[in-house]
Amino acid sequence: MPDTDPTVGPSPERAGPKARTGAFLGVPIEVTISVGKARPLVSELVELRRDSVLTLDSSIDDPVELYIGDRLIARGELQELGDDSGRLGVRLTEVADFSNDI
Repeated sequence: MPDTDPTVGPSPERAGPKARTGAFLGVPIEVTISVGKARPLVSELVELRRDSVLTLDSSIDDPVELYIGDRLIARGELQELGDDSGRLGVRLTEVADFSNDI
């Protein structure tokens, strides 16, 4: 028997790819920003204490990478937000092409 309630809309099985994708647009997702890597020895790791500094392989001006899970989705530059909060943001300089993923 077909759906007769006009507020329900088509079921995901009968909807096209865009309708199925649109259902997920309101879902929050965690993005990880990678600013660099460190390769300390295990002996150096066990010596870490409060106020220790772990040196990264990048400088403050190097691009950062944005990941969802293990997938690189973009690159950008760190920026301090101009709202006096001391928080950081990322200005995107490159974004992956997902047009073939749908």
